Amino acid sequence: MFEPLLNGLIHVFELQNLIFLFFGVFMGIVFGALPGLTATMGLALLVPFTFTMPPATGLIMLAGIYVGAMYGDAIPAILINTPGTPAAIATTFDGFPLAQKGMAQHGLVAAAFSSSYGSLTANIVLALAAPPLAIASLMFGPPEYFWLAVFGLTIISTISSGSIFKDLLAGTLGLMLSTIGMAPIGGDVRLTFGFPELQSGIALIVALIGFFCLPEILNSVIGQRKRTYAAVAVKPSFKVLKEVIVSLIKQPTLMLRSSAIGTIIGFAPGAGGNIASMVSYNEAARWDKHPEEFGKGTIKGVAASEAANSAMAPGSLIPLLTLGIPGSPPAAVILGALMLHGLRPGAELFTTHAGITYSFIMGLLVAAFLVTIIGSFGSFFFARIINIPSRFLAPGILFMTVLGSYAIRNSMLDVWIMFIFGILGYISSKLKFHPAPIVLGLILGPFAEEGLVQSMLAGKASGSVISYMIFRPISLILIFLCLMSALWPLFVSWRIKRKKDPVVKEDSHA
Repeated sequence: MFEPLLNGLIHVFELQNLIFLFFGVFMGIVFGALPGLTATMGLALLVPFTFTMPPATGLIMLAGIYVGAMYGDAIPAILINTPGTPAAIATTFDGFPLAQKGMAQHGLVAAAFSSSYGSLTANIVLALAAPPLAIASLMFGPPEYFWLAVFGLTIISTISSGSIFKDLLAGTLGLMLSTIGMAPIGGDVRLTFGFPELQSGIALIVALIGFFCLPEILNSVIGQRKRTYAAVAVKPSFKVLKEVIVSLIKQPTLMLRSSAIGTIIGFAPGAGGNIASMVSYNEAARWDKHPEEFGKGTIKGVAASEAANSAMAPGSLIPLLTLGIPGSPPAAVILGALMLHGLRPGAELFTTHAGITYSFIMGLLVAAFLVTIIGSFGSFFFARIINIPSRFLAPGILFMTVLGSYAIRNSMLDVWIMFIFGILGYISSKLKFHPAPIVLGLILGPFAEEGLVQSMLAGKASGSVISYMIFRPISLILIFLCLMSALWPLFVSWRIKRKKDPVVKEDSHA
C-alpha cells in the first residue's frame, strides 16, 4: 500500500511534473477567483493540452487545477462578497465582514490553510480507503438526495438575519426560482416566458453575482460614497500569517469535522462543494461556544466553509477512480481525461496502472501544500486590492460581473438577469432580507425535486412510497439530522432563557 504511494510521491517531485503541477495550481486559482470561470471550465479548457503529455504528467497538472480552483473561489468571496464558484457561498458569510473590518488577510490566510487541510485530509482517505467508501457511495439513491437537500434547507435557521420568518420567505423564493426551466423528470418546460436560454434554468453563478456582489456595490460604494471598498484599510503583515495558522491549528475539532463533512458529501455523487460548505458552516456555528460570532467576521466561519469545500474535491474522486461515477462536474471532466489516455476506472487503475493513479493522488496532496504557500504569501497582494479607491475598483468589479455572467452561456439574457437580481438584492437588503436563503433554495431546489419525484416513482413500483423514502439506513440518519437541525434554534433559545431565569428570580427576591 505505502510503496505505490511513495513511488507516486517521488514521481510528482520530478522537475517536469512539479513545474506542471505548480502551473496547474496557479491556473486553478485564477479560474476559481474569476466569477464565471469555474474549476470545471478550467479543467475542460486545459484537458486538450494533456494529449501530448505522458498520462501521469497530464493528470498531475489537472490535479493542480482542481485543487487550486477550490481555494481560488474564496478570494473574491472574501474581498468583494462575490463567490468565485457556488462552492464559496458560505465563505462570504464571514469572509466579507472580515474584509470590511480591515482583516482581509486574516480571511485569505484562513481560506488557504483550511483549503490545504481539507484537501490533505480527504487525500489521505482517498489513498487509504477508496474501495470501501466507493461501495458506500452506491447506497445513495433518490431518497437520500431528497433528505440531504432538506437537511441543507434547515441551514436557513443558522444563517438567519434575525427574523426566521423573513429567511423562510427568502428560501421559498429561491425554491420557486429553481423551478424555472425544464423539469428534471418529465421534461416539462416551466416559467421560461418564451426565452429558450431559460430552458436550462437560471445559471447559479449569475444569481450569486446578482444577489451578493451588485447590492454591495450599490450600497457600500455608490450609496454611501465610500472612498474605498472596505470600511477599514488593510495592512498585511507576517504576524497575521502566523496568528491565523496557529489559531486554526489549536482548533482540531473544527478542522477535522469540516474536512470529514466535505469528504463524505464529496463521495455522494452529484452533491458538490456548495452543499458541503453550507453544511459544514452550519455545523461549525451549531457546535461553537460562541455561535453569535458567525456571520459577523470570524476566521472559524471561513475555515469551516473552505475546509469542507476543498475536501469535497478528493472525496468526489473516490467513486470516480473506483467505480467510474464522477462525484462532481470537475470529476466528470477528469473522467474524460482518464478515458482519453486509455485508463478505465476500476480495479485496473490500482493494479495495472497503479503508478499513474498514485502519482495523480500524490499530485492532489502536494497541490494542497502549494495552495498554502501560494495563498498565504499571495494574501499580501490580494488583501491590498480592496485598498484601491472605489472610483477605480467599482467599475472594474462591475465589468467583471458582466463578463462573468456572460461567460457562463454566452448569453446577454444572463447579464440582464444578473442586473435584475442585483436590484432585487439591493431592495431586499434594505428590507433586512439576507440573500443566502434565496441562493440556498436555488441550489437545493433541483436536488429536492429530482430526489422526491424519483423516490415517489420508485416507491410506487416497490409497493410503498413511505417505506422506500424513510426506512433506509442513510435516510434515517439524514431524517434525524434534519429534525435536530430544525429544532436546534428552539433548544438554544430555551437554554439562553433558562440561564437568564435565575438572574430574574434573584432580582425579584432582592
